[in-house]
Amino acid sequence: MTSKPMRAAVIGAGWAGEQHLLSYKQLGLEVVAVSDATSAASERIAAKHSVADQYADYRELLARDDIDVISVATPNYLHAPMTIAALDSGKHVMCEKPLARTAAEAKMMVDAAERNNRALMVAFNHRQRGDVRLLRRHIEEGGLGTVYHAKSYWLRRDGIPGLGGWFTSKEQAGGGPFIDLGVHMLDMAMHLLGELRVISASAAAYAEFGARGRGSRGDAVAGSKSGMDVEDFATAFLRLEGGVTLNLDASWAMFREVNDLFGVRLYGTEGGAAINVVNYTSDDTLTIYRDVAGAPAEIHPKCPPSLGHLGVVSRFVDVVKSGDWADHRGRDGFDRSVVLDACYRSAEEGREVQIAEILSSL
Repeated sequence: MTSKPMRAAVIGAGWAGEQHLLSYKQLGLEVVAVSDATSAASERIAAKHSVADQYADYRELLARDDIDVISVATPNYLHAPMTIAALDSGKHVMCEKPLARTAAEAKMMVDAAERNNRALMVAFNHRQRGDVRLLRRHIEEGGLGTVYHAKSYWLRRDGIPGLGGWFTSKEQAGGGPFIDLGVHMLDMAMHLLGELRVISASAAAYAEFGARGRGSRGDAVAGSKSGMDVEDFATAFLRLEGGVTLNLDASWAMFREVNDLFGVRLYGTEGGAAINVVNYTSDDTLTIYRDVAGAPAEIHPKCPPSLGHLGVVSRFVDVVKSGDWADHRGRDGFDRSVVLDACYRSAEEGREVQIAEILSSL
């Protein structure tokens, strides 16, 4: 890479796209263009952040040769075609989660990164929470001993997003809360567990609210007749290498407390830990469980600030600047997609599914 300032562009002018844009600017990159199929959205974000050029057709943006990095922050069904096109045009890509609707799509994206010798990374921003970063360091230092079981969850009571829109369409989203929220919690757990290999998945999925028009948080798509054909709650039991196990739950709607609750619990041979987050707080969310002089003890460490999208975009920019992209081809996003495919197949067929089955079909 030369010493000249890197230039960035963002495809998708929604909330996530704006977070990427703000992060690039904070890191000193010049954001030269934004693209969104809705002209009003791209014009709004461009005017708000002084971005010179806007495009309704993202392919016009990709045709430019003065852009180094691209963020893809669009609905799930657009991730693969947009990311592959961006990689083929010579850009490095930061894609919003999930990487793709299916493992087959995710593989095509990874292959495109390999083929073009470009970096592809996924915006798993919850890894950048202060409690997650502190807990990972504690685990790496041996504070929990050997972790043998984990639970990870994200639960809502009335949180179906955009009922009747792309979020609730299997064709456009790939699934419901399991691919929307569950992918974050799967990633958080696997990140903390040291990226152990998943061997099999046994899952169940339920559609008890959305199909009846219930459980929406109030942003249902006006006049939509498409309804909802994805789950509103799913649960899975994963077997990992070394005998480690993981429970994963994700819901958009169920009778429970009125809040967003997400977190992870880890059970180790020398200690335990819990991250419990209610309504996105970052204060007093981490508890470490251990014995002190033979007595049970709970420790509530002061966690560093959460970095959010700035953290993932900063890491992406550093990787691109390094010139060494071989280990950054979106494979973590692919791995998550493989596990999600196994979970959805297990729920549909009512049996445990081996990860090898999914991989052999790709």
